[in-house]
Amino acid sequence: MIDNEIIESLRFFMDGSPVNFWAVRSAARQLEYAGFTRLEMTDDWHLTPGGRHYVVQNDSAIFAFIVGEDIANQGFNIIAAHSDSPGFRIKPHCEMRGEGGSLRLNTEVYGGPILYTWFDRPLSVAGRVILRSDNPLRPRHELFDAEQPLLVIPHLAIHFNRNVNDGNKLSKQKDMIPVAGIGVDSDFSLRSFVAGKMDVSPDDIIDYDLSLYDCQGFATLGLDESLMNCGRLDDLSMVHAALIAITAMCDTPSRKTRVMAIFDNEETGSGTKQGAASPILEYILRRICLCSGLTEQQFMRAVANSFMISADNAHGLHPNYVEKQDPTNHPVLGGGPVVKINANCKYMTDADSAAVFKTICEMAEVPCQEFVNHSDVAGGSTLGNILTSQLPLRGVDMGAPLWAMHSCRETASTSDHVYITDAFCEFFSL
Repeated sequence: MIDNEIIESLRFFMDGSPVNFWAVRSAARQLEYAGFTRLEMTDDWHLTPGGRHYVVQNDSAIFAFIVGEDIANQGFNIIAAHSDSPGFRIKPHCEMRGEGGSLRLNTEVYGGPILYTWFDRPLSVAGRVILRSDNPLRPRHELFDAEQPLLVIPHLAIHFNRNVNDGNKLSKQKDMIPVAGIGVDSDFSLRSFVAGKMDVSPDDIIDYDLSLYDCQGFATLGLDESLMNCGRLDDLSMVHAALIAITAMCDTPSRKTRVMAIFDNEETGSGTKQGAASPILEYILRRICLCSGLTEQQFMRAVANSFMISADNAHGLHPNYVEKQDPTNHPVLGGGPVVKINANCKYMTDADSAAVFKTICEMAEVPCQEFVNHSDVAGGSTLGNILTSQLPLRGVDMGAPLWAMHSCRETASTSDHVYITDAFCEFFSL
């Protein structure tokens, strides 16, 4: 049975999160509505058991926690996910004028998108704009969303490439440049356009982090509405499920400290100050302990008593490409959350942590599946094994099964999202 309230909440969250910065803004608003207060890393913290707080790093990563009553002995229950998705970032000095009066915007590929899925779609621009302030070391940060179709990456007609359906190697610099119009004023600049939308002077804009996004929003589909289709399901659907779970626990006392950790830059290796390879999560957990009067030894005990769910989506069995999956471990859409396993430790899952998550699913009355790569296919990695290089946490890598991961639009099961939300709520209730 589909919980329509959860799916409508997901729709609202996805449509309000066109890029990583906006996803963090959306998450922060939900947390504040649930009574969480924002802390700054530059300030002193004053924490008490039951306190609800969150921290934002670089505008693109967010960490929320509810302080437990016995941190040293009970540790942290952590759900980790990431805010970024593959796509296109706009370069500086991006205006490119060409034949026929065309104006294009120069872009750089971010992460590993399926390039051809971005062709011939109405695209817009969103992200972060950096403005001058009185303190040169602390410029102002403002979010920007054009909120209208601005661009298209037009495909070459089949008449000029008769072999296009037999395979079409694409150049990221030539084939994937979006067109902003024809006959646009010769003095047009993206900086001036953004400034006009924000009602600021172009001279006040020092720099920007702007990306393209697909203007078509979240959709449910299928004769029984069993499927959902949207850009950025990997990994914003897991962010949403974690948000629902931690905000549902606000009024439930616990000896454990419950943590939601949403990192950025997973799609490019996590090696940034807001990524999983940085010490940011360790800093926050250590600071919770210090502000609760714990010693360094008690912090280490808390880590040893902790468990983490690394929530990053998985590959569901594709009905047209069954042979691509492992013959005995191929999760299906609608079959429940997926435990991700890799013999070469690309995932943090082992038999112990898999057993913990399977038990949580049983307690939540949620089905559970397993994913292992076909042995002839190299797999990727995710947050779990990167985080364990910073903290020796027990934990499991899991996610929802998807079709077309890293496509401009991905497809998943609505029931799986409800299952995972229920499992996360069960985990935070322990």
